[in-house]
Amino acid sequence: MTLPADTTPDGPGPHRSGPAPGPPPGPPPSTLFPPALPVLATSRDAPDRRAWAAELPVLVERLRERWQLRLGAPYHGGSCAWAAPAWLADGTRAVLKVTWPHPEAREEGTALRLCDGRGAVRLHAADAELFALLIERCEPGTRLDRTDRLPADERLVRAASVLRRCQEADPDAATAAGVPRLAGVAARWADLADERADRAWPAAVDTGLFRLGSALLRELPRSAPGTVLLHGDFNPGNVLAATREPWLAIDPKPMTGDPAYDPWPLIEQTDDPFGRADPRAVLRRRTALVADRLGLDADRLCAWAVARQVEFALWTTAQAPNPDRARQQDPDPHTPALLSLLHRAGLLADLAGL
Repeated sequence: MTLPADTTPDGPGPHRSGPAPGPPPGPPPSTLFPPALPVLATSRDAPDRRAWAAELPVLVERLRERWQLRLGAPYHGGSCAWAAPAWLADGTRAVLKVTWPHPEAREEGTALRLCDGRGAVRLHAADAELFALLIERCEPGTRLDRTDRLPADERLVRAASVLRRCQEADPDAATAAGVPRLAGVAARWADLADERADRAWPAAVDTGLFRLGSALLRELPRSAPGTVLLHGDFNPGNVLAATREPWLAIDPKPMTGDPAYDPWPLIEQTDDPFGRADPRAVLRRRTALVADRLGLDADRLCAWAVARQVEFALWTTAQAPNPDRARQQDPDPHTPALLSLLHRAGLLADLAGL
């Protein structure tokens, strides 16, 4: 989930980062859970989330009382979490975030605790059982992908500096705390790629890219030059303008593993390189720029980009309302999206010399 403003293990109360002006009056309870809020609207159509959404007001009230919070109207955005501005009893500004329970979100609080404010928002308090976090609020909170005053290359440079600080956290402590290893996650993705490659697809679908993606997902973690705490979803929408530091990361989906795994969403989603007249030249230059800032090998970043692009293409197909139709010769509305994603993967593979 990406928030327009940011969003220690449980103890007697949240850690406080300093006094601030007193909170404004809270909104009426009815405005905290508007039916049109994306996280509630999408939950109505998902049987495994319906019960959670129905219980959400009770969870939020329990957390509000425990952490002595005053809440503002929720942020309108994101389909996996409810988040709202919060004020602690002493006026400290924060964000209360309650996420629909799912594996990717389980260790978000662990990652923020281990980063300890280096490159990412601070964690004030957490309830792992409720998937709830009380976190530092970024102000003004402008997303990096909505910052018109900075050219694309400068956005990449600034975000790379944020990522490098996030990756300074102790990966061994993360693994000990339960953060999953990239190698295990990538191996499961590789199994899926192999299984999908064996199915019947329209002739236009290059299943060889599935095989290439599978091979990369198995090999890249084994040949990693080092291990770091990964953000896991480092796209420019998850980098916000802040006061304590110029930019801070939010919404980690942490793993531990190859540092070259993280940068691809940042490169892909900054000023759409695929929409440029010469995407190869733009991608080559931007990948080299980010790799240089992170002290990484540019070809390795490209290889991870191929692997992640293939994985995303398979995920997109799996989300189709009628996924079996995408494997038939008859036209399917989701096949063009799959072909577009695989075309991008092929371009990246060519760029990396694969």
